[in-house]
Amino acid sequence: MMREDVVSSELRSVGYDEQSLILEVEFQSGGIYQYFGVPRELYLNLMAAESKGRFFNKSIRERHCYQRVT
Repeated sequence: MMREDVVSSELRSVGYDEQSLILEVEFQSGGIYQYFGVPRELYLNLMAAESKGRFFNKSIRERHCYQRVT
C-alpha cells in the first residue's frame, strides 16, 4: 500500500485503501500496522488533524482491530 509521509512525532507515514477500508500506519519506531474498518471520513480527519498522533490515539488506536505488518 502506498503511504504518504506525515509531520508527526509519533507517525511517519499513513496510507489508506478505500475499497477495503484499511488504514496503514508506519510509526516513527519503524513498526507498520494495518487498522481495519476505518471509514474514509476518519482517514481524512486524521490527515487534516493538527496533531496526527493525538488524533490517532484518540480515534483509531483502540477502536479498530489491527495487525502488525512488519
